[in-house]
Amino acid sequence: MTAPHRLRERWHRLDVTVRDLLLGLLVLSLSLWPDFQNHGTLLGGVPERPFDALAFVAVALQALPLAVRRRWPAVCLALVVAGFALDQLRGYHSPAGIALPIALLSTGAYLERYRRTTAVLCTVAYVALTVTFHRLGPGEPASEFVTFYLAVALAWGIGAWLRSTRIAEAERRRRVAEDSRTAERARIARELHDVVTHHVTAMVVQAEAARYLTAAPDRLDRTLTAVTDTGRRAITDLRHLLDLLNPDHGPGARTPPAGRLLTLVEQTRRAGQPVEFTEEGTPAASTGSADLVAYRVVQEALTNALKYAHGGATRVVVRHSERQITVEVGTDGSGTPVSSSPGGSGRGLAGLRERVDVLGGDFSAGPEAGGGFVVRARIPTGNTVTAGATAENTVPTGNTA
Repeated sequence: MTAPHRLRERWHRLDVTVRDLLLGLLVLSLSLWPDFQNHGTLLGGVPERPFDALAFVAVALQALPLAVRRRWPAVCLALVVAGFALDQLRGYHSPAGIALPIALLSTGAYLERYRRTTAVLCTVAYVALTVTFHRLGPGEPASEFVTFYLAVALAWGIGAWLRSTRIAEAERRRRVAEDSRTAERARIARELHDVVTHHVTAMVVQAEAARYLTAAPDRLDRTLTAVTDTGRRAITDLRHLLDLLNPDHGPGARTPPAGRLLTLVEQTRRAGQPVEFTEEGTPAASTGSADLVAYRVVQEALTNALKYAHGGATRVVVRHSERQITVEVGTDGSGTPVSSSPGGSGRGLAGLRERVDVLGGDFSAGPEAGGGFVVRARIPTGNTVTAGATAENTVPTGNTA
């Protein structure tokens, strides 16, 4: 970190009153410097007067309140206006008059309440000051007072513009943050849907089958063991997901790796679904989020096959290339829906389409001409959807199961 950067950091860590006090002290010191005295704003034509004790009061009233110009802008403006009036009526004409446009700009930028009332009171005070000037002497033409009023009003207007842009930027950031939270909630919902639905559906199907195996203890034991194993995998996958949601998770916290396609297929087979699995090609050196999205496509398609085409022949084909992963999961239409399976919400396929679209791929799902249902996805490699949603690139290649 460079020295200027460290100085900027230390400066911004200071309280805003302390930072603004330095500005006030600068104006005070310049106004009291002998070479600069009586070389400031001249309004009203009052003859010049040498600095005396009252001049120090007028200068201090204009300079020192700048310390609270952002914290208490109305207080700052009131004191600066009083000091400016004293300065001009007494004929000191000190450089501290520069504090008036600064105070007006700060009030326009930072005052939150009674803005119109403050503007009206400042205008009334200025009119009273011009009337006093005319009573004290020949004064100046009315056009000079109008010009000065427009100049200081411009300072207020610039402050009001800065305030409006600050509010608009804060609103934009709020909308961006809200959109980010909404997108993150949707992503979490998709992850939970993918993790929970597949395992729970498999457990429901296996438990339903166990009801009819009471006369075959060996098969019943295998089925109940499969239910237990599926439940353990569901807990493991949920822990992976919860680790990702924890902001303090380390680099070892991962979602279920996409390389477990064979495990996913075996789990579906044990739930009573005949699945033919084929994997071709060599995965790209860097797949980004494509591996994980491919895993989710297979997982959701097999879940739907269990629910709506139980017992029907199912095929899973995954092809790897340097630029993309293609996935095709289809059923032949011979299966039957599982009556005890929980109904679908439509979130699964819609979530898959969103995942694939984000990576610039293609997704389709629908019935086949000869019967059955097929899900197809083309997923470009090398892109990443979300930080932390990495996949272990351990997919076995060239397998046919």
